[in-house]
Amino acid sequence: MASSSIRSSGSSWTAKQNKQFEEALAFFDKDTPDRWQNVAKAVGGKSVEEVKRHYEILV
Repeated sequence: MASSSIRSSGSSWTAKQNKQFEEALAFFDKDTPDRWQNVAKAVGGKSVEEVKRHYEILV
């Protein structure tokens, strides 16, 4: 059975947050100033450090 949340480094991510994360990464590319702050805002409920960590784990 699939879980509706994914756990990475002690932080639980819902399927909705993962989708928002993926969409934000596509929108705010690596050349975007303040990329991680923008991604964190787009996801909601996650800090800049949490989105950076999530990205590193997934890469």
